[in-house]
Amino acid sequence: MEWSDSALVLGVGRFREADLWVRLLTRRHGIVTAFAFGGSRSRKRFCGCLDLFNELQISTKTTRNGMYLSLQEGILVRGPQRLRSDWNRVGMLMNCIRFVEALGVSPDTSGEAFALVKETLALLEEAERVQDLLPVLFRLRLASQQGYAPALRACARCGKTLFDPAGFSVAEGTVLCPDCLGRRENIVEISGKSLDVLRRVQEESPLRWNFAASDASGAGDEALLPSERRECARAVDGFVQYHLGLTWDKGRFRRV
Repeated sequence: MEWSDSALVLGVGRFREADLWVRLLTRRHGIVTAFAFGGSRSRKRFCGCLDLFNELQISTKTTRNGMYLSLQEGILVRGPQRLRSDWNRVGMLMNCIRFVEALGVSPDTSGEAFALVKETLALLEEAERVQDLLPVLFRLRLASQQGYAPALRACARCGKTLFDPAGFSVAEGTVLCPDCLGRRENIVEISGKSLDVLRRVQEESPLRWNFAASDASGAGDEALLPSERRECARAVDGFVQYHLGLTWDKGRFRRV
């Protein structure tokens, strides 16, 4: 079987002396691992394009015995420049990629996941300032795309639209107004501003997540305060751990 697709390079490693394995997030086929036979030497078929975070147009073919997916050709569409030297941003993007790999991407949702990773990469490449909350916001958006979307618009009990401080139920994935909180467990107190940020993350492109940036003084109309960043992180990471069984630990996501 042969197919072509757009792809983002998530990982590269040596398979044999002249061969490479390449992990790719593709627009139509989800996450795949392909083998670039002769990839460390071939200049005609790959032209040095098999670098981390590159966007490619690829052609693949299943090997005769059906055991491997062979990368026949890779054409470079674009590659990052800033991310080659800004290790803090590389770390944020790798955190996002590790979550993609841990959660998995089905072919049915691969188009949305591909666009999300591509836009997140563009944000890290182009924005003057990016706060370290970005991977947390990315987790919320990807989980929402993959069918694990918390309901953040209105109180789950009385239906009141919430703009003021509320409580986020980690177990239920819903928000509750102060009057309906009661004595529920696993509640994260969350401000109206933090709640608005999480709603917008579910709805808007990462390129519009300007509330995660601040000016040189740390101020700005949409900048998040440290307390608000902690609220967002507690809510999202609590939800991801409870419903997806994933937690970030020592440079990777592990099952809990």
